[in-house]
Amino acid sequence: MNELNKDSATRLEVGEEGDGQRIDNFLLRIAKGVPKSHIYRILRSGEVRVNKGRVGADHRLQSGDVVRVPPIRTAQPSQAVHVPPRQFAAMFEDEHMIVLDKPAGVAVHGGSGVSFGVIEQLRRARPEARFMELAHRLDRETSGLLIVVKKRSALTRLHDMFRGGDINKRYLALVKGRWTNMLQHVRLPLHKHLTGEGERRVSVSSEGKEAHSVVRLVARWENFSLVEVELRTGRTHQIRVHLAHLGFPIAGDEKYGDFALNRELQKAGLKRMFLHAAKLRFVHPATGEEVALEAGLPPELRSFVERLDHNEMREYGKAL
Repeated sequence: MNELNKDSATRLEVGEEGDGQRIDNFLLRIAKGVPKSHIYRILRSGEVRVNKGRVGADHRLQSGDVVRVPPIRTAQPSQAVHVPPRQFAAMFEDEHMIVLDKPAGVAVHGGSGVSFGVIEQLRRARPEARFMELAHRLDRETSGLLIVVKKRSALTRLHDMFRGGDINKRYLALVKGRWTNMLQHVRLPLHKHLTGEGERRVSVSSEGKEAHSVVRLVARWENFSLVEVELRTGRTHQIRVHLAHLGFPIAGDEKYGDFALNRELQKAGLKRMFLHAAKLRFVHPATGEEVALEAGLPPELRSFVERLDHNEMREYGKAL
């Protein structure tokens, strides 16, 4: 793709990687370092043209379209961040997508104080890839299954499936306390807001959006419970906030957890949040075949469960 010109308009032909993409997202992708507010300003003013016509921010591009972009100043090379290439353990891969087993402590993308994440490192490790995008997100502290797509058509289809609730996602979480119900539906609306310090937080509020989690008991000890949480909606921090609001904060959660308990857990060897994206089931966006994947608990979480088994009597259980 041609570089944008800061002195005169640039005309770009949309390739396969842009087919089906919204024009605002297309511009945000090619104009690295340009504030979102500026992108939307040039769209509203009509300075951006597709095939010589004005378009709205939600206009979807097609392969072969010609996009006129006005003079625009992008981030200078001196501001570019060095991104080390990195491959991640792949649970599934074909020409349409990769499903990774993301380690905890790695952001899925750069931003919010993080210079780079999984997607930037994967692009650096695979420079031959023409297209590579995240199909969804995982919190930085959460480990487990993450879908990365290689084709725009697969991304569009998967986004439709996520919105329609057609992708089954299940997580394992260790919580403080004794969870009693073998199966419980949690329907509590969630509202995003900023704290006085400018940090993003989510809380249960009637002003929020509908959020639905299904919680199943896996194992229970004297002071802790291991639960499997199925997401029926995909709100920010949904599992963490739902469980904390019910009085069962996730072990090691530094935003919504029991901070005194977390300090004790650190001493006991649990140095991360105990939340793991363990299972994914969906219909392949290209072949129509069912894809069912499972990522076992990473060693640091499994070893903590084994210590609980050794120190406390387990009341319920099944193979992890």
